[in-house]
Amino acid sequence: MVICLLVICFVCSSLLAGVNVLTKPSIDRAVAAKTTNAVTAVVPECDIVSEVQDTLIDGVSYNYYMVRKGEVVTGYAIESATGGFGGTLKLMVGFDMNGLIVNTSVLECNETPGLGAKCKEPLFADQFKGFDPGVKTLKVTKDGGDVDAITASTITSRAFTLAVENAVKVFNTIKPAEVAEEITEEGGSDNE
Repeated sequence: MVICLLVICFVCSSLLAGVNVLTKPSIDRAVAAKTTNAVTAVVPECDIVSEVQDTLIDGVSYNYYMVRKGEVVTGYAIESATGGFGGTLKLMVGFDMNGLIVNTSVLECNETPGLGAKCKEPLFADQFKGFDPGVKTLKVTKDGGDVDAITASTITSRAFTLAVENAVKVFNTIKPAEVAEEITEEGGSDNE
């Protein structure tokens, strides 16, 4: 009986490993396509998307992409995740070089359909287009900010806004470093 169970476990494990090997390239391509689509949705004025880069802020790792139109950097796309009412709420937030939010795209949402899931709808998400975090406050109006919450979904609205706020922190951290790096790459230095 023990030998029979071992053989069954070995066969099942081998089948699962084989399926994983066969499907992994397709899954990786689908994830890459989804990411590229999200980046171009949040920063549409681009034709070159950099490889994923990451930075650590307050003990949390964030992925970001520098986007270009030809040789000119036009902005950044930053992944940011927070805990919503139904679980993880993950966004891609696009910025132009002045720090204005170009657009947002929901990558992962486990919020309640008909309530919190409305964060994907234009009525809520479009209020972040052109949002200037230097002028407006990234909090829901109930908390003294400039973001109108989804009716009956304040927790989701706060989570979405916090994810955008975290992306703003990432942008403010990486932009000066990236600009300095580009100046160095172009051959200019402080001594010349």
